Amino acid sequence: MNVIRIKNASFYAYHGAMKEEQHIGGKFEADVDIYTDFSEAAATDDLEKTINYEKVYRYMTEIVNGKKYFLIETIATRLAENLLKQFPQIQKISVRIRKNNVPVGGVLDYVEAEVVKERKK
Repeated sequence: MNVIRIKNASFYAYHGAMKEEQHIGGKFEADVDIYTDFSEAAATDDLEKTINYEKVYRYMTEIVNGKKYFLIETIATRLAENLLKQFPQIQKISVRIRKNNVPVGGVLDYVEAEVVKERKK
């Protein structure tokens, strides 16, 4: 099994449990680890035999910006589930969503939620 990683994909979106977050918006970041077998693609240097990460990124953008969510947990779950459905070559996927500037009454870098899903055999 091989891994394709998308790191620190950034989105400006309007997610959050507070009304202000859904109105003002904020920066969200995503990491996606795609577990697949790209050995044939590597041997033949053929994009059609692997997962096109440009298409993955576009699909991620559609999910993140297509609807407002209260929870980053929901965004991570929707991304993982939908990427598995959209790309049959994915055997396992890990999605991490980070939210910056979290209104928790203290100082922190970000809050992150991670979802790991595997294709049912």
